[in-house]
Amino acid sequence: MSNILEQAQAAADRQNWPLLVECLQQVTANGSQQPEQHILEQAVSLAIQALEWGDFQDRWEIAKVLPNLGNGAIAPLIAVLEDEDADTEPRWFAARILGKLARPEVMQALIKLIENSDEELSQIAAETLANFGPSAIESLTTLLQQEDSRQFATAALAQIRRPEVIAPLLSVVTDSQVAVRVAAIEALSSFHDSRIPPVLIAALKDPATAVRKEAARALGVRAYLDAELDLVNLLKPLLCDIRLEVCQEAAIAIGRLKTDAAAAALFELLRSPATPVELQIETVRALGWSETAAALDYLQIALSGRSAINAAPGELTNTDRVLTADKNSPTHNINYDICQEIVTVLGRVEKPELKAKAAEIAIDLLSSHHSAAQSTQIKQSLALALGQLGDKRAIDVLIKMLAEGDNSVRLHCTAALKRLDAGEVRQQLVSLVEQESIEPRLKQGIAIALQEWQEN
Repeated sequence: MSNILEQAQAAADRQNWPLLVECLQQVTANGSQQPEQHILEQAVSLAIQALEWGDFQDRWEIAKVLPNLGNGAIAPLIAVLEDEDADTEPRWFAARILGKLARPEVMQALIKLIENSDEELSQIAAETLANFGPSAIESLTTLLQQEDSRQFATAALAQIRRPEVIAPLLSVVTDSQVAVRVAAIEALSSFHDSRIPPVLIAALKDPATAVRKEAARALGVRAYLDAELDLVNLLKPLLCDIRLEVCQEAAIAIGRLKTDAAAAALFELLRSPATPVELQIETVRALGWSETAAALDYLQIALSGRSAINAAPGELTNTDRVLTADKNSPTHNINYDICQEIVTVLGRVEKPELKAKAAEIAIDLLSSHHSAAQSTQIKQSLALALGQLGDKRAIDVLIKMLAEGDNSVRLHCTAALKRLDAGEVRQQLVSLVEQESIEPRLKQGIAIALQEWQEN
């Protein structure tokens, strides 16, 4: 062992920190045999040198060794931690290492670092304290009483997902610092406690954008409260918030409620001419996440762009829900990006009872004279969606699309046809391509599809 320490000392003298790390790893290699105290002390001293003078990689490696050298490393590490003249990086590593040595003096040093240091070190100190779990709650709660340390103490408490942190976090939900309010609300949203919903509801009207956004998100994952609190009507005002990001978060939250009332609120937002395109796209996604028949109905109406787009939710007839193939039917000039998003959402429907409806909407769009259905990109997306939905009713319309002049559309159709029923569809294509009466462009498209089929 003394020979290893001599090599380690020589490596330190030459500032060969990687070799020093290798030597010190050997000191703790025999887990069952504890080295003598004087050996551990010398090893700690050498390790601290590597921590102070090595580069990032050296520090990263020595950080794995120091916890294995026992409690004798605590005092030297605290000295590094408290050295205000030292660089930030070794102090940062010292805090990380001390996080693996749960002792009262360690906790006290970390608390002191939160109170008196710069932001980066305060943050790592708070995170390290959080790793101590329940034993750190009392100390962190004390720090909430001090304005300078409240933000980091709140962030640390937020990482301790235990019921004991609810009370201290509730004490700062109306703090003057926005970051404190956000951290507290985010953490509280993970608990099921009767004291929390009123706080989240009040936060929906907070003057800070980040707080309103976090409150909307938190309520969106509490769909079980909808019947009791009428979450749709609580969240609806945020759909018209002054900040777009809050509107988007509110739309997502309402979509997660998965009710007909939620879908109606989202459709009302989607059809409004005052709704920005970015928010309309997020609303389409939220309707998709709703996973309800009503949500699909609303997407179909929006996609068709018929006059029903101006109808109030609840006033829709069965006729309104059917895409028209009549080119003279009145249509709404739907934005292509929104149309593209609707098609993408249709392809992602996973509920078996809704897949048939989603496929029907996509098939009807392809069969219609809707201007959006003439777009190459949307044709590709429709083919992809139909392949994902796996509805064999799409086979005929996909085969017809093989007559498209755009090669990428044909490739997407071929891929979709393979997913539907490769063997049966291939036989159908072979039979069609041999028919003399078939349209030349379709015949050529089928031949290309069969060649692609054979090559792959």
